[in-house]
Amino acid sequence: MASILTEKWLWIIIIVLSLIVVLPFVIVLFIVFLPFPYNTVATICLVIGWGIAAGYKEWVMSKGKEEKQRYES
Repeated sequence: MASILTEKWLWIIIIVLSLIVVLPFVIVLFIVFLPFPYNTVATICLVIGWGIAAGYKEWVMSKGKEEKQRYES
């Protein structure tokens, strides 16, 4: 057990997974504690950024499918 706990990869995984859970909560708290006009702007920017990221993901996936179909035929 001690040899596992001293492995560097284990602590990297634990830290990254903790950040995945904690970071969105911290961002939401930061947006909530901003004064009125800034929290609205931050929320709108967050939604727009989320939409851009989702659109980019869909575009990359469709390009991958096109490439796969091109090589199969």
